[in-house]
Amino acid sequence: MARIARTAQQVTRTARDANRRRMWFDVGTVLVLGILMSIAWPTLHITHQVPVAAQPFIAGLAVFPLALIRANPALGWAVSAGSALLIALAIPHQPGNDLPFQVVHVLVLFALLFAVAVRAPMQIVLVAWAASSLLMATTMAATQDSFAEAAFGWPIAMTGLVALGLLVRWLVLSRRALTQQAEENELERARRAILEEKARIARDLHDVVAHHMSMVVVQAQTAPYRVADVSPAARAEFEAIGASAREALNEIRSMLGVLRSDGQLPEHAPQPAAVDILALLDGVRRAGVAVEWTIDGALQAIPDTTGLALYRILQESLSNATRHAPHAQVLVHLVVGSDAADLVVGNGRGQAAAKGVPGTGIAGMRTRAEAIGGTLVAGPRADGGFEVRAKLPLAADDRAIAVLPGETLDSATR
Repeated sequence: MARIARTAQQVTRTARDANRRRMWFDVGTVLVLGILMSIAWPTLHITHQVPVAAQPFIAGLAVFPLALIRANPALGWAVSAGSALLIALAIPHQPGNDLPFQVVHVLVLFALLFAVAVRAPMQIVLVAWAASSLLMATTMAATQDSFAEAAFGWPIAMTGLVALGLLVRWLVLSRRALTQQAEENELERARRAILEEKARIARDLHDVVAHHMSMVVVQAQTAPYRVADVSPAARAEFEAIGASAREALNEIRSMLGVLRSDGQLPEHAPQPAAVDILALLDGVRRAGVAVEWTIDGALQAIPDTTGLALYRILQESLSNATRHAPHAQVLVHLVVGSDAADLVVGNGRGQAAAKGVPGTGIAGMRTRAEAIGGTLVAGPRADGGFEVRAKLPLAADDRAIAVLPGETLDSATR
């Protein structure tokens, strides 16, 4: 979940940075407009024969189209080019001035054409390039001495400006694509984190809820034999409880598939340890299961990772035994050696178990053992019973996780 929170923070930070950049760009644009206006207005009478009252308006036509450079550069270019053509045709320039419009106007037109090349659709870019080249060539040729320089020099300059804008456009699009890909990758990692959290919940449900539901079934089935003088009505009630518990267990197993996913899993909450094995065995015995056990060695010597795997494997083995071989005796033998813990859980032939949704136990137990470098073998015995043998190293890496990496929890083979 921390990864999901980090992704949300990154998205928020990206949006905040984009808003900040737009704000500073707008502030810079206003400053540039003020500077250009302070140049265009006072110098207009030097370049053109304009009445004093009309000078602010003519200077504004030259400068203020630049205000659209971010919001709509194509519209800004159209206004700037149109006003340039109007000024060139309608307003006479002063003798000795070879430009039909002010230098400020040329700079604004160039800036807007560059912005069009960077941001506008390619059809508009081509139209703006052709129209600007034609505008500059025709208006400049009428006032400058060198026709060739005006007719060819300005279109070449326009072509170079548009080419530079297209290069910047490609760089911007490439960077944007890389940024988008990075964001998609981060969102995918967040999605994986959600799926991994679902997998952790699924395995915890299987390890804990299914185990206790199995105990309810066993208690309900064995109660008439453990309690003296059970009336027929009470016997029927116990049978109904057992049937309901089995149905609930089957429904839980059906729902586990919704929560499963592949992949490595995040950090987990505190889990049972090897010292909790005795409490587990006592609880199973109190539930009415005929279980006997022998433990050689100190449970306290088992590290947390191995202890958790050992606890879960034993828990699942006991659940399988009570579910698939009701009323059969279960024998548990655990040997804690110097470098490994050997666990054997066997049960005899029991009564036929009620059919239900296939479990997820054996595949999960085997993967759990392999995750810490151990082995697990499970299969039927010659006498019709079933046996699980697990060998888990005591030197398992404590950084391993209890909910297993890559565990698919395929249906058990029992």
